[in-house]
Amino acid sequence: MKAREIRDMQDSELAKHVATLRKDVFGLRFANATGELDDTAGMGRAKRDLARALTVARERATAAEREQHN
Repeated sequence: MKAREIRDMQDSELAKHVATLRKDVFGLRFANATGELDDTAGMGRAKRDLARALTVARERATAAEREQHN
């Protein structure tokens, strides 16, 4: 998923997306550790998607904090 698509999400949607991505990354790590994962590149993609979503969430949190202080 592209950063633009993530930025277009509502806050509640973004929180659900982050939770889903965290579960996906955990599942992929577990599958890799047990030797069941065939597509190891999928782990990298899932981690990048999670990082993008967390970055957008952090940007929003920072922007909200700045608005409160002004």
